[in-house]
Amino acid sequence: MRILDLACGHGRHANYLAELGHRVTGVDITAGLLEIAKKDAEEREVTVKYIQEDMREISFKDEFDRVLLLYTSFGYFEDEENLRVLENVAQALKPGGLFCFDTHNRDVFLKHFLPYIVTEKENDLMIDRITFDSATGRMYNRRIVIRNSKRKDKPFFVRFYNPTELRNLLRDGGFKWCKIYGDWDGNLVTSDSRRMIVVAKKEEVKS
Repeated sequence: MRILDLACGHGRHANYLAELGHRVTGVDITAGLLEIAKKDAEEREVTVKYIQEDMREISFKDEFDRVLLLYTSFGYFEDEENLRVLENVAQALKPGGLFCFDTHNRDVFLKHFLPYIVTEKENDLMIDRITFDSATGRMYNRRIVIRNSKRKDKPFFVRFYNPTELRNLLRDGGFKWCKIYGDWDGNLVTSDSRRMIVVAKKEEVKS
């Protein structure tokens, strides 16, 4: 199949899919990650087309059988821009093509909400200071990274959705059908599912 891997990062999924024989295009906004992806593809002796671009600006049309947006890579923009990403994905897919992405389940995230998370690796630290705005559905993280005794502040926000919001957003983005799973084993999402794996289908052309 022809597969588009959005926010492909260092090519972990794209290069593996290419090894399986698929024709893969990887898109990411970060040049450094794309360089790692290209080097890994060369070492694996596979061909992947890597493009540096913002997912809000992609302009593919009816090119791909599948589009992937994996590991909480959706929701980092304003609501209208998140919708634009879905519209771009729908445009990139062939009629009847499938889109898969995964994200946190907003309702369950709030049940297990932790305001502080500290991750330690050898002498380096990552400190997540988290708040949640119920009015906007955004998780704000005032992240601090301490590496080699040097501090960097890396704040960001992610828009979290509940299943109903996601279904409505996908419909508005041009998808006519979707299923939401609670894990990668194919079990449907429940009120206890920490994550949501979403599979949405672009409308097929009617003969």
